[in-house]
Amino acid sequence: MLTGCTAYVFGADIEKNAVKVLRRQIIEEALWALQQQPVTITAEQSERSAGGKHDFYSEGDYWWPDSTNLAGPYVQRDGLTNPQNFTAHRKVMIRFSQIIGALASAYKITGDERYVKHAIIHLKAWFVDPETLMNPHLLYAQAIKGRFTGRGIGIIDTIQLMEVAQGVLVMQGSKNMNPLVLDPVKSWFASYIKWLTSHPYGKDEMNAENNHGTCWVMQVASFAKLTGDLEMLDFCRQRFKEVLLPMQMAADGGFPRELKRTKPYGYSLFNLDAMSMICQILSNDEHDLWSFKLSDGRSMSKGVSFLHPFIEDKAKWPFQKDVMYWDQWPVAHPSLLFAAKAFGNKRYFDTWQRFDHHPKTEEVIRNLPVRHPLIWF
Repeated sequence: MLTGCTAYVFGADIEKNAVKVLRRQIIEEALWALQQQPVTITAEQSERSAGGKHDFYSEGDYWWPDSTNLAGPYVQRDGLTNPQNFTAHRKVMIRFSQIIGALASAYKITGDERYVKHAIIHLKAWFVDPETLMNPHLLYAQAIKGRFTGRGIGIIDTIQLMEVAQGVLVMQGSKNMNPLVLDPVKSWFASYIKWLTSHPYGKDEMNAENNHGTCWVMQVASFAKLTGDLEMLDFCRQRFKEVLLPMQMAADGGFPRELKRTKPYGYSLFNLDAMSMICQILSNDEHDLWSFKLSDGRSMSKGVSFLHPFIEDKAKWPFQKDVMYWDQWPVAHPSLLFAAKAFGNKRYFDTWQRFDHHPKTEEVIRNLPVRHPLIWF
């Protein structure tokens, strides 16, 4: 790790260096986004959903028909995704995130107002238009046929809305950001925060002791930053310091709960990315979660340094291989980029730079919470 003035100078240049790496991809993706018309969850429904046209619906990934009773409740096969699940709502939400993330990134580096104008069309469709909007709750996410019409665990599906919220933050100062759109968008996210913090599903997810609990904090922090909810931002900081880090990180910086899963590598990467985004979202001059340490020395620095060697060279991974998608990881993980800035570590940046910044595998895209890192600086 670099030290002293050298570390500071390198950290200060991270954003400029990241722009150089990503500029061509950003412009290409933004040109694609400009050609896209809005598609929301109202475009397709599942007959298995207990909700209505405006209610997001998904199904538990690792649940399958019972071969001994095909008409009965689904049974679990941990780590193995059922390809027959209803995924249409997830896919259009990911598409929405990609569109807004691309447009916001291009606007940030060029100042071109056409990106904002097109983003407004999509924001209106998802959050304002009564015919196509999504209701601000997740009552029917990760349902299991014959068992549950929805579960708190499904709240993780809306990590895809984080880059929508952050994209709005980046674009909200534009002369073309209409208050008739901006205000309802913020109201939608405020309503969703209220649901996440008051409904039993939201409370269950908040108290989850693995990556689901991490992702609850990450999402709420992102949405609260958009809405200006200072009380909730402070709550998320407290949650990180007093619950997530103490409960999930081992002395060596690893995540034991993720390492016990059938996909330990992918889950470890995912949880580190999520914790890193919490630090990136919530850190400021007054609160620096990147430098926060528990009394025994556990910290984000230790977490990144634990996993980085296995990202740099996956062949060194000492634990079991993931039962699915082993070959598709790693990619350009945001944890490395933002840790490079926070700790002035050029090696982290170099590792981030050489991996895929635009993955195509659906499972990887779904489990990469941030795909447009420039809007998060």
